[in-house]
Amino acid sequence: YNGDWDSAIRNLHSTNNFPEFTGRICPAPCEEACTLNLEDIPVAIKTVEQAIADKAYETGHIRPYPPEKKTGKRVAVIGSGPAGMAAAQQLGRAGHDVHVYERESRPGGLMRYGIPDFKIEKHYIDRRIEQMQG
Repeated sequence: YNGDWDSAIRNLHSTNNFPEFTGRICPAPCEEACTLNLEDIPVAIKTVEQAIADKAYETGHIRPYPPEKKTGKRVAVIGSGPAGMAAAQQLGRAGHDVHVYERESRPGGLMRYGIPDFKIEKHYIDRRIEQMQG
């Protein structure tokens, strides 16, 4: 990492669409199973993900990235929970015109309506949705 937040968020996004969510709500069983835990302190992956995502937002490294080329295809995604949001993001990055349909008044699905605020404050969801709409 060495202070290179752009590379850090790019690497994190290569395997995780929403590290700002997983860094807050995942119970992190991997930390307990981390082999470093045998003789040292395990990697605090939740904290790492959360710190990288927060710093990336703070420094403008999480922003809309329009696709280089549009495909002309239109895709409907039903539901705006974590899976719907991830699908919409990946399809948009591939150049498709994506429309997300949600029955509730606000997007976010289970993250908004099923996870209590003490686990994830809803402004994190709003911030990501804003970025995806850009």
